[in-house]
Amino acid sequence: MSPELSIILPCRNEEQALPTCLESIREVIKKNNLNAEIIVSDSSIDKSPEIAKKHKAILLKHDKIGYGNAYLEAFKIAKGKYLFMADADNTYNFSYIPEFLSALKENNDFVIGNRFSGMMEKDSMPLTHKYLGNPVLSFILRLFFQTKIRDSHCGMRAIKKESLEKLNLQTSGMEFASEMIIKAIKNNLKIKEIPINYKKRIGNSKLNSLGDAWRHLRFMFIYSPFFLFFIPGLILFLIGINTLLLLYFGKLKILGIQLIIHPMFLSSLLIIIGYQLIIFSVFAKSYAITHLKEPPVLQKLYKYLSIEKVATLGIIATILGITIYLSIFLNWI
Repeated sequence: MSPELSIILPCRNEEQALPTCLESIREVIKKNNLNAEIIVSDSSIDKSPEIAKKHKAILLKHDKIGYGNAYLEAFKIAKGKYLFMADADNTYNFSYIPEFLSALKENNDFVIGNRFSGMMEKDSMPLTHKYLGNPVLSFILRLFFQTKIRDSHCGMRAIKKESLEKLNLQTSGMEFASEMIIKAIKNNLKIKEIPINYKKRIGNSKLNSLGDAWRHLRFMFIYSPFFLFFIPGLILFLIGINTLLLLYFGKLKILGIQLIIHPMFLSSLLIIIGYQLIIFSVFAKSYAITHLKEPPVLQKLYKYLSIEKVATLGIIATILGITIYLSIFLNWI
């Protein structure tokens, strides 16, 4: 009989913490009479694989480094109707497994822990992560994607397998955590957040604070270029156009001083920067549309914007620019 629940642990050199994690999970399974399998998705060069085998977990030895890779490989072999995910560093209390499973059975599609609503053990999280990194990145995710999730990087999660199959997850690194939430939102999954406690890890951390933070930011910016590029670009473009026209017609004064030709350089610069940001937002959106479901209006727009049509518009804009330049040049001479 297939297991109802697949418990997945991504593992990269966790020989110190892994035995404790596996023993805790076994106790929870036995105490709650769960029909579950334990998968250790491993890329270790220490004794973690031997420990997994010793504790009769399913060892998936793929040797692909990366948080996302560990889960993507494990998803391929997971047999459970429900999937539970948590780090193998003993920072999470596995006694929450039944609560996460119950939440999925209560018509939720995706469940994620919230470490900031529970008890956080001293020194369990670096101060920069606790008061800067996690809150800021979670705020940006809430702003960009209209969600209420407060702890977007919590590693304790659970999801229905049928819901997971809708997400088409692809990223290989730590940005996988953001990708999972963003695509769950885009696919209209019902998400629930559960307060959990958080402990100090056993063993050395594998996190690269700046590198991992940039991965998350880069991913969110790619999938929401409207906030990062389009709006700032449009504002700069409009300011540039308006100030250029005012300067051209001699209508711009600051503190009683009549501004004439020289400030046009700054106006032109604003127009160029704004234009480039708007174009970049279109390119970023074009990339994102291949991974995320977009509103019908945008899908129709991209359907009719062929390479030939865009190239034609570019040629027309170029000819128009040359014509205006020649007109100005001829008037000048």
